Amino acid sequence: MFCLFLFLKNLNFVGFLMIFINKKFILCVSTDILLEYEEIINQHMTKQIAEVVLQIIQNAVNVEFVTRYYKWELIKNDPDDNKFVDCAIIANANYLLTHDKHFNVLKNIDFPKINVINIDEFRKIIHH
Repeated sequence: MFCLFLFLKNLNFVGFLMIFINKKFILCVSTDILLEYEEIINQHMTKQIAEVVLQIIQNAVNVEFVTRYYKWELIKNDPDDNKFVDCAIIANANYLLTHDKHFNVLKNIDFPKINVINIDEFRKIIHH
């Protein structure tokens, strides 16, 4: 399963990291996304934790690194979120995991189709 993960504030981070480490899904990322992950982890934890998490992601076998050559610009209300959309499209991800309401616009776009799911839906898929 390809899954694009956008860090969630209400997520059990350690639990999610363990699911990732146990290779329950493939994480799709770009350089821009890794930089945002680092920024967010630094805000909520420590720089050392951010470094460890990024090392885990960068060295994991269940990570697909993508390069964005085209910007779809499907999210108008928060254009910075488009890096996640573009990554999902490039990687042909099955799901884009987020609680960010800006991504709801994607549910009404037929092409390119992106399946936006929340953490509860993700847990059902992972534990199925």
